[in-house]
Amino acid sequence: MSGNLPTPESIDRDWLTAQLRRAGHVGATVRDFTTTQIGTGQIGKCIRYELDVHGDPTAPPSLVGKFPSDDELSRATGVGLRNYYREVSFYRLLASRLEIRTPRCYFAEIEGEGPEFALLLEDMRPAQQGDQLAGCSPEIARAAVHELVGLQAPSWRDESLKQYDWLHQPTVGDTSDPMGAYAQFVPGFLDRYRAQLEPAQARIIARVAESPRCPLYERATDLFCLEHVDYRLDNMLIDARTSPPHVSVVDWQSVKVGKPLNDVAYFLGAGLVPAVRREVERAIVNEYHRALTKAGVGDLAWDRCWDEYRRGAFAGFGVTVIASMIVQQTERGDRMFVTMARRHSQHAIDLGGEAFLE
Repeated sequence: MSGNLPTPESIDRDWLTAQLRRAGHVGATVRDFTTTQIGTGQIGKCIRYELDVHGDPTAPPSLVGKFPSDDELSRATGVGLRNYYREVSFYRLLASRLEIRTPRCYFAEIEGEGPEFALLLEDMRPAQQGDQLAGCSPEIARAAVHELVGLQAPSWRDESLKQYDWLHQPTVGDTSDPMGAYAQFVPGFLDRYRAQLEPAQARIIARVAESPRCPLYERATDLFCLEHVDYRLDNMLIDARTSPPHVSVVDWQSVKVGKPLNDVAYFLGAGLVPAVRREVERAIVNEYHRALTKAGVGDLAWDRCWDEYRRGAFAGFGVTVIASMIVQQTERGDRMFVTMARRHSQHAIDLGGEAFLE
């Protein structure tokens, strides 16, 4: 392999050996490997490398490589929204400062701002990718929301984050003109998916495009920390053999400085079917609030926490509507975006979100 930036086609035994040795497995030699494409990413693609390693019994038997999508539209989106640059920068500069469970990073490089980039990450097997379509149990939801404390408490009102311009640049649903961007894509979204939505769900999705006071368009003010932005089951690796389950979080392509309750509401709104969510969400948010306080965050009263959670129910609207229109259309992608649209819109309705649209 020549050059510094590997591709799926150029990675060889010598390069994999070099990454293991650089990570501390000094006696390891990769004698052979096999590859399998995994995951269902819209912007990137992931490949598992099964390694035949000699000389170090502590070396990992497999690793996961992440690379840009093969689809030109998705690649252009990844560059335009700085998705590739954000994720590489997250692993290089921020991951070690946080307590949220993420895969260990063995390699992270990018050419400029992409699209060419490469990540080599710990394989979290036997943990399995969450299923956005199926949803999850309340136990997994509790574990996923609690994991956010490890992201938010270490970055709570951290002024040093201002040095990273990529944490303050627009993401999906958060452009320099967020209302205009959302309004631009709503007609196409509803043309494509309206027939699969309840009338009230389609109505609130459309109404957000006409409501400048919608929390979707509000910037973080006095309460801010790192926000994953796309905190959902498809971006989690879950080991359900333990109690509580171990949840590891991946796909840091949209990370930014944002509002803490957005990730909480986004996950519960999309990850739990509405009937289950209605029964458990207040208790889960209350447990999250207590854990955040225990971790040293003392300036978020419960009443404000719940109000911010209600406002956060709109966080998924931008990702659902805009992302569905700017990435490659696939059968699973269509099912995912419909599922998210149903759940996020119903979440906002259930929490009285229409009051924020007046």
